[in-house]
Amino acid sequence: MGAMSADGTPTLPPPPPLSDRWAMFLDVDGTLVDFADHPERVVVPAHLVRRLEALAVALDGALALVSGRRIETLDRLFDPLRLPAAGMHGLQRRRAGGTLPPDVEPPGALHDIKAHARELLARYPQALLEDKGEAIGLHWRAMPEAAADLQAFAIQALTRLPGYHLQPGDHLVELRPQRADKGAAILAFLQEPPFAGRRPVFVGDDLTDEHGFEVIEARGGLAVLVGDRAGSIARHRLPDIAAVHAWLGAHP
Repeated sequence: MGAMSADGTPTLPPPPPLSDRWAMFLDVDGTLVDFADHPERVVVPAHLVRRLEALAVALDGALALVSGRRIETLDRLFDPLRLPAAGMHGLQRRRAGGTLPPDVEPPGALHDIKAHARELLARYPQALLEDKGEAIGLHWRAMPEAAADLQAFAIQALTRLPGYHLQPGDHLVELRPQRADKGAAILAFLQEPPFAGRRPVFVGDDLTDEHGFEVIEARGGLAVLVGDRAGSIARHRLPDIAAVHAWLGAHP
């Protein structure tokens, strides 16, 4: 990891200019687009869609979105693009030119947990249950006073879900199966065309992106942290979303 400033802020170099020999992996929320009080209110600007489309062509298709969102949601946000994608932190994965695999049936206990979560959220009308099928996210960005109760609920719910774990995020906590993460999804892409044989690059901002950074660093790639979060293993940094857009737009 790079040097740290006195206040704990990473002092990391920016990534080098983009190369057409890279395999590019991009987180979405907090990396390509700003957070919103509600996940459905996120806006993807048209210029970003055009930029990603041009970049995918320049990289011969070796550009994938790697997100905590479902792939169906990514397709709606980035319409008309249909990029290779990993959704739900790797629980979903669409290969280049492929289709979505069928959903896995969630455990029965999760249905009850979702119902109890909705009862709890009646006390916090601006907090949110994000139902992802076999995973759930509890969001409190618009209502920070709900954080302690939602975190306690998630910890208790975990005792009823063998094979699940808690994934903390930015003003949220998720309950999701342990069988996949962003790093595993990136590794799977790197074993397939058009990603295989290229230098891997992953740009992300959150704790959930550290699994991806680990895979990238282990393979001599470029792990790029967005923002000033301390403690990341990424060796490069872009200060904010605007800087990400500028960097992606600098490719010829």
